This record gives sequence, structure tokens and C-alpha cells, in this order.
Amino acid sequence: MRGIGRKIKSMGQWLFSPRRRWMKLLLAALLLLLLGRSLPYLAPIHASDLVPQQQAISFRASHGLPLGTLLTRNQEHTAVVPLEQISPYFQQAILAAEDQRFYQHSGVDTLAIGRALLEAYHTGKIVSGASTITMQLARMVEPAPRTLPTKIQEAWRSWRIEAGSSKDEIFHAYLNRLPMGGNLYGVEAAARTYFGVPAADLSLAQATMLAAIPNAPNRFNPYYGLWELQQRQEYILNRMAAEGYISRDRAQKAMQTSPQLLSPEKGIVAAPHFLFWLSQRLPDSASQVRTTLDLPLQKFVQNQVEQVVKRLASRNVRHGAALVIDNHTGEIRAYVGSPGYFADRRGSNDGVQALRQPGSTLKPFLYELALHNGTIRPNTILADVPTHYPIPGAKVYSPVDYSKKFHGPVRVRAALANSLNVPAVRVLEDMGVESFLQRLRQLGFEHLDQSAEHYGLGLALGSGEVSLWELARAYTRMATQGKIQSLVVKPGKTQAAASSVAEKERRYWRLIADMLSDRHARATAFGVESVLNLPFPAAVKTGTSSDYRDTWTVGFTSDYTVATWVGNFNGDRMDGVSGVQGAAPLWQRIMLHLHENQEPEPFPKPQKMQEYPICAVTGLKPTSECQNVVLEYLAPQDMDEYRQAPNNLQLPPEYNNWLAQQKQTRFADALQIVFPQENDYFLVDAENPSRLKFELAGVPDGEVNWWLLGEGEKTLLSTTESQDSLFWSMRPGNWVLQVKSKEEEKSSQVRFQVQTAASQPQKRGFSVAGEAN
Repeated sequence: MRGIGRKIKSMGQWLFSPRRRWMKLLLAALLLLLLGRSLPYLAPIHASDLVPQQQAISFRASHGLPLGTLLTRNQEHTAVVPLEQISPYFQQAILAAEDQRFYQHSGVDTLAIGRALLEAYHTGKIVSGASTITMQLARMVEPAPRTLPTKIQEAWRSWRIEAGSSKDEIFHAYLNRLPMGGNLYGVEAAARTYFGVPAADLSLAQATMLAAIPNAPNRFNPYYGLWELQQRQEYILNRMAAEGYISRDRAQKAMQTSPQLLSPEKGIVAAPHFLFWLSQRLPDSASQVRTTLDLPLQKFVQNQVEQVVKRLASRNVRHGAALVIDNHTGEIRAYVGSPGYFADRRGSNDGVQALRQPGSTLKPFLYELALHNGTIRPNTILADVPTHYPIPGAKVYSPVDYSKKFHGPVRVRAALANSLNVPAVRVLEDMGVESFLQRLRQLGFEHLDQSAEHYGLGLALGSGEVSLWELARAYTRMATQGKIQSLVVKPGKTQAAASSVAEKERRYWRLIADMLSDRHARATAFGVESVLNLPFPAAVKTGTSSDYRDTWTVGFTSDYTVATWVGNFNGDRMDGVSGVQGAAPLWQRIMLHLHENQEPEPFPKPQKMQEYPICAVTGLKPTSECQNVVLEYLAPQDMDEYRQAPNNLQLPPEYNNWLAQQKQTRFADALQIVFPQENDYFLVDAENPSRLKFELAGVPDGEVNWWLLGEGEKTLLSTTESQDSLFWSMRPGNWVLQVKSKEEEKSSQVRFQVQTAASQPQKRGFSVAGEAN
């Protein structure tokens, strides 16, 4: 017994001695490693599930002409083929360049990791990576920034893929998902696009050129980076020779061979942006799709986009887009997303669906809603004068017009047709941003998804972001007085016309269309003979976003709605290009082409509205004093206010500052004191009196008498001729300033007070101290 006890004690001492603890730790680590490597088999990923499954779709235009075939339903242009139908040259090239030990490791190559760490230690920088083909496949499935945590996640997913798949299955999924430049994915799509051959028939030179692309798909794109691509191809050929796949002599000959690249448009006849956009909205079973596009029209519009952008290239313009809609059916007839889908790296961007600031193109919807809810009437006069809005937590908002000028009193028709900013902001302030935002959402602007506070009063001038598609759809609704609610892309899917459009809504849609088609109303900003004027009835609105980043022109006839955009996809500023200079010429060319054989019908007149003469200064029934009389549509409910003609044409006080800045004014009949204003009061230092500058607007030709009434007497201050100001040394008291023309046909007067600083009055008013100018 004693011997057994001694043996047990000796064994315990050996097991628990400090010299042997490291063995226990090592054993525990090995057990944990084995356990960790077995976990992927509990949650395997099958490589067969990672292979794209979508089938090709063939598209045709409205009359059956081919538009093109897409290998998948989105811009990731893919075609899937079995591993045995991929050239052995390509398979060998990928293995040699990306993962020589693919068939030996279990998803994570520890030797490659050790080599990469050693190289980094000696050189002080990362020379080569250690990602295996399986790890790259894991990253393709779930892309993420290349950080240490994501690398650990990739290793874990690669073990799960290896646990659920054979090596050939993994390789098959990988080769069919490889990024191959542009929107191409997989070797089959690349082989057919670049060389016009199936992947099975790739030559050594073709295969190695394609195998070079995935390392940097954008930089090694054959259409834009051929020289750099060939450098990578030479590396791959050398690797293939080093691995024994080919001889050095064959590698050299392949390097000296230059495979012929096909044109990038191969396989797509027209409208690639439209085809890719539509393919994302089709069921998986669709393989033959007939669209509403008019192929000859599509090609014409594409050509015009290219020409207009080329003409403006010297002014830093590189991109444009256009959309044509049939107003009778809501069908899309032409859809151009850029000057050339394959022209440059940004050509695949879709300008029809891209979100940009729309500038003034939202104003027609603002005025339609304001007319509809009674915020304004057709004969309302809006003040286009310097205006300032305090914004909580921000600078004061002071809208200005494109011309940097102010026009004083303007009619609603002129404000909209000339795209004046200040009147539009005034209307929005009166109506409320929330009401306008809700209306825009009802019209289909689903991307205006922020709060009313986020957009603020700038929404009237396009502070949100919308797409050309949304604008065109909303303008089509305007063109059809609310009948067309959505757009149609496939024949036979034409929506039924909306039958519940209220008469009041139709009335004001027609009135807005009449305003937008009035070439004389927009003459102040655009001239009577501008690019917007067509030889047939057409309503049109331009827009320019801030800093000349986007230009828009959207308009319609009774037959078609045309929406155009010109700008830069990367947001670069254009060189002072406005809507009428950028997008408008494109709009005009398309409209003239659409109606070259038959003119459209005139727009219908607004229901239950008649034209009446109004004074352009007051908006009311003209009097003998009004020299500017125009016609405007009025509804029965507008007539009571219309008949309330004023006794004179004197403008309200909000115009005073503007009037004071006018050297010459068209309101010659509106003789008016603009400073001081009614009931102003001024503080003056009794020991150091200062002067007050009286200012006058609407000065007539001939003599003007300046009278001052106060202290029980009437004093003639001065008699001047065509003079708009006069200085007076201030004295305390209550005063009345009168100004009369010599014949006393025109006059103006204001009351004001002057008090010493020690006796400040408590009544309300405007006060200044010192010299007033």
C-alpha cells in the first residue's frame, strides 16, 4: 500500500508541477481549436446557394423591334455556366494569381498568412494579402470594409463554406461571381461582352487578360485601363509558368498577342438604362418583354442628349438625361439616362432616376395648390421686393431672383412664368410648408421624405431632392388635369383614366398650363422669342439648382410630356449654365421632333372662368389712372374683390424700400413718399440736431411742391423738379409731410413724430437716432 501511495503522490507532483502546466495549456488550446474547427460543420454554407440563379431577358420596343438582351435583371450583368464550360486556361490563371494552394487548404491558408506577415515585417508595409478564394467568395456575398474584425468574419464564413461544399463547388461559385469591370460579373458575361465568345472558348491570351481584371475591376477595365491591365496580365502569365501550367515560351507568345475587344454596346441595341431599370421590376419568370419604347424616337433622343452635352462641354457639362411620355396613355416613349451608358465610368449612372435638387420646377405645383385652397387668386398681386425671413438657429433667409433684380408688384401669372423666387417664397409662407409638402407627396414625389422643418421655405425653390422620373410623372398629371396617375412601361398595362378628379382641380391645372404656355407673360425673364417658344401651344418650366449644379426643363403639349436634365453626375458646378441654356435646348429639339408632322391641339380653357381686364398694379378692375391693363382668368368667386377698384395706385408700405431704390419706376402715377413711413417717430438730440432725408417714388415730370404741416402752420419746404429726395433739419413735434405735383393731380402724405431723446414716446412706430438716410 505504501508503494502505491508513493506512486500516486509522485504522479500528482508531476501533473501539477509548474514545469508541466504549459502542456495543460497547450492541450486545452488544441481542444478549443478542434472544437472551433468543428463548429462550421454545425452551420454550413452551401456554395451552390451562392451562385446567381436569374435567367436572361430579351426586350423589344413597342413595334416589336429588338432593344437588347440582359443576362440578369439588374446592372450586375451576369451569366452562369458550369465549371466544365469554363476554359482551363482561365481556371489555371485564377489559381496561379489568386490562390495557388486552393485545393490544399481548408478555407484559411496559414502558410500564406505567415508569408504575408513575414514580408510585411521585412519591408515595413503590406506586400501581399493572404485572402484565399474561399475568403474572397465570402467577401463577395457580404461586402464589408477590410478591417481585422471583418477579416475574422470572412475566415469564419469561409470555414462554413468549406464545411458545406466541395472544392469544385466553391470554385464554380467563385468564377461565376467574379467582378469583371463595369457592371459585369462572372467569366461568362465577361467573355461574351469583351470578346464575343463563350468562356469555354477563351484562348490563353484572352483568359489571362480576363483573369487580370478581378484584382482591381475599375482600374483594369479593358475599355478604360488597357495598359495597366496588360501589366497585370504579364504578372499572371509569369505565375502560370512558375506553377508549371504553361511554358515560358507560351507565356511570352501570349503576352505578345493583343485580343480584339468588342464594342461595349454589343448585345444592347438601345436604352440600356431603361432595360436595367425595368429588369429589376420584373418577375423571375419573365424572359421575353415588350416595352412601350419607340425605338426610332429613343435613338433620336439619345443622339440629341449627346449633341447638347457635347456643345456645352467647354462650360463643364458632361451629362444629361431625358424622358418622353405619351399623355394619352401615360406610356414611356423614350428613356435616356446619360449621353452614353458605355461612354465613361459614370455613363452607367441613370439621370432619370438620380436624385437632384429640382430648382424652380416645383413652382407650378405650389401655385396650383395656392389657387386651389384660396391662398391666392389669379389676379393677386405679389410683392417682388427684398424680403428677409429669420430662421431659428440659422442665418436670415433672403431669397433673390435669378436676375438679382426685384420687380415690385407682379401678377401671379408673371411671377410663375418668369420663375421669380421672392413671390414664390411669399406664397409658401402664407400657405405653409407642411401643406405644400403633403401635396407634393400626393403627386408622387416619394423621395421628399424629410420633415417640413428640414426643407423650410426653400422648398419653393427646390431645396429637396427628386428624380426626373418624379418630375415627369407630376407634369403629366398636370398636362392631363389629373387623369394620369402613374406611368406605363409595358403595352397593355395602360391605366384607366381617373374619373374622380374634382372640377376645381381640373380648373386650376388648366389655368397653370395656360400661364406656363404664355410667352408674353415670361418675356421679362426669357424674352418673347426664346428657346422655350414653340410654333404650337406648349407649357414649359425651367429650373436651375444652387451653384449651377443642375439644369432642368419640363413641359408638355396636349400629346406629350418631355422632361430633360443637364448637369454632372458627380455634382460639379457648371460654368454659369442655367436651365434655359442647358436643359431647354434639349427639350425644344425633342418637342419639335415629336410634332414635326402634326401640331398638337390647343390646351382647354379653365372651366367656369372668364377673362377680364385687370390693372397690372392692383390686380383689380382698371381705373383711368392705370396705364398697364392686362387680361386674366377669373372665377365667379373672384368678382366681388375684382370690382373694388382703388381710388389711386399707391403701393402698400412693404414696397417703400424697394421704391426708394428705383431711379426710374414704371409706376409713374403712383407718386408716393417712401420715407418716412406712416406714424414713424424719430429721436433727436436737442443740443446736436440732425437732418432727416425725405424720399419720394414715382416722381412726375415737372415741378413738385414739398409741404410740411405742424405747429398750427403749413410751410412750403421746397419746390423741386424731378427730384426724389429732400433734407430737413429735424425739430420736435407732430408733423405731416405732403408732396404734390404742380397741377396737384398727384399727391402723397405721411404723419410722423420727432421727439427729443429725453422724452421718448411710448406709442408704437419706427425710431432712429441721428442722421437718417
